[in-house]
Amino acid sequence: MPENPGPDLPDHSWAPPYGVPPAGVAYQPEPWLLPAPSGARYDHLARNSATRPWRSIVGTLIVACGFLAIGVVVVLAFTIPALLLGLPSPINPKTGGPEPTPVGLTVTLLSIAPALLLALGVAALIQRRRPGTLSSVAGRLRWSWLLTCVALAVVAMVLGQGVQWLVLSAAGRGGGMFGWTGWDAFLPLLVVIVVLVPFQAAAEEYVFRGWVLQAVGAHLRSPIWAIVLGSALFASLHGYSWAGLADVFAFGAVMAWLTVRTGGLEAGIALHVLNNLVAFGISAAAGGLEDALDQGKTPVPWQALTGTVVQLGVYAFGVIYLAKKRSISTVSG
Repeated sequence: MPENPGPDLPDHSWAPPYGVPPAGVAYQPEPWLLPAPSGARYDHLARNSATRPWRSIVGTLIVACGFLAIGVVVVLAFTIPALLLGLPSPINPKTGGPEPTPVGLTVTLLSIAPALLLALGVAALIQRRRPGTLSSVAGRLRWSWLLTCVALAVVAMVLGQGVQWLVLSAAGRGGGMFGWTGWDAFLPLLVVIVVLVPFQAAAEEYVFRGWVLQAVGAHLRSPIWAIVLGSALFASLHGYSWAGLADVFAFGAVMAWLTVRTGGLEAGIALHVLNNLVAFGISAAAGGLEDALDQGKTPVPWQALTGTVVQLGVYAFGVIYLAKKRSISTVSG
């Protein structure tokens, strides 16, 4: 039996099966959810005493397979009853994509939204840490900071959309951006958009800016590899032309960088939710939801990237400025 190191050492190596505790000291088993390291950057929050490479690998495989499985289950859950009841299918049998209807849009958004819970659950069960550490260094979502980022996102979006419209108009490609299909067609879609888009957009942030950053960051000092990997995976799930993929990759990279610099997902969630609300809303209002759901149908003009540069530039500068002004924590306590 090894020598008793004494009660002053934190590792409790005297505990069974290696020994017996000193008289009067009750053995306390290690809790499953381990504390986050103190003074750690966001991408290093998964570094605890249980950290092993296999946990990041297995956890990533579960998140990836679960992400795909959720989509399959949701599609089947809506398609099979529709076929049995003789109702229109939410999935187009020719293209395999969702129909531009409220039900089709619901299937699209619900195929992604539950991934938020999946990421939180895997962090707790596989990496043995509190799910809140996926949200921020505070161990929770910082709602006041999130609302501040929402306000800033509105400003950045207005400026970005304005520049994009001017550039596209000058290039003779500004027509068709806005339109009106009528309240009867728009209102049901609007309800689905308002209710489900926040969860869909947040889920993508928790997976690609949360899980990926921290799973890779648990083993690497620099966040650059996790930022590139997460942004590439995020872009790979979109079917846009090269300009659209560049837009999505840039968005993912900037949001991941802001996540590290501000210590949480709030900045990414704010802009992502607003972007998707506006994108789906404008498409639904103009009767062009089919183009929004079928990303490869209409190529994104390269001139649209000017709006992306303005929006992301204004937003990134504003977030960093306000985070410093408000003394937003960037490391764990």
